[in-house]
Amino acid sequence: MLLLKTLSAMPRHGVSLALAQAQFTEAGLFVLRSPFENRGVSIMTRFDHSSGHCLKVDEASIYFEIAGNHEGMPLVLLHGGLGSMADFNGLLGMLPTEYRVIGIDFRGHGRSTLGSTPLTYQRFQADVEAVLAHLGMAACTVLGFSDGGIVAYRMAAQSPSKVQALVTLGAQWRLEPDDPAFSMLSGLTPEMWMEMFPDSVSYYNSINPSPDFHALVKAAVSLWTDTRSSGYPNESMARITAPMLIVRGDHDHFLSLGEVVELRKRVQGAHFLNVPFAGHEAHKDCPTLFLSAVMDFMERTRVLPEHV
Repeated sequence: MLLLKTLSAMPRHGVSLALAQAQFTEAGLFVLRSPFENRGVSIMTRFDHSSGHCLKVDEASIYFEIAGNHEGMPLVLLHGGLGSMADFNGLLGMLPTEYRVIGIDFRGHGRSTLGSTPLTYQRFQADVEAVLAHLGMAACTVLGFSDGGIVAYRMAAQSPSKVQALVTLGAQWRLEPDDPAFSMLSGLTPEMWMEMFPDSVSYYNSINPSPDFHALVKAAVSLWTDTRSSGYPNESMARITAPMLIVRGDHDHFLSLGEVVELRKRVQGAHFLNVPFAGHEAHKDCPTLFLSAVMDFMERTRVLPEHV
């Protein structure tokens, strides 16, 4: 859920991805080829927080942008906590031409206003679905990082017909009271974040219509530690029927390997990619490797435009 960099002292787990050409195995593990092999690649525009649109949802203004092929297959990108759609800019230029890419800033993040409603994953889900309904999108593929992945889980579990496929990165599906991540999340302060990510906070202050970073962090901590039905999807994960790829960095200190193992027991056919030499932000630590697996997954599960 956070965008914290992985601590170098964190232990490695034994399941890693070999960087070689390979096949898609029955166990759901990937071996990779080039993400651009036999695919048209376009230089897509960056999310710039100036060319998008705002949708009024209740008392908040939800900001979104559309990039890529406007006639292509919808691909929704959902960012992590205290971030924005701009966190995916490192991937946009590498995406194939087939996609209509929709970036959405969660309530209170990026250029979306916070409003007065408490932040919950249920609230984020409703905001995303409101934007997609506004755009007339009956179904889409969702790629979500951390908080974005949790929202993607909820969407796929509760509205299966609307999610054709989903890729999640570093996204927890439950948060037990004894999970080490709970104390890290509950103890985060604005000062801690500003010290670690001063550029991110400066960017937020420069683009948000009514920036209040202290209020945002307080709301986010409540979001992350919400153990009610408005929070993590928990056992509803078993209702997911869409093709799913779960990704984690080998050094991710929020999503443990054990939690992924438990999740795969609950979601039939879920695939798993463990990225070596990467932390919570595996899409930034190893972008080419990450995108290779995503494109391979989407092609092999037949959700690319030529297959639908």
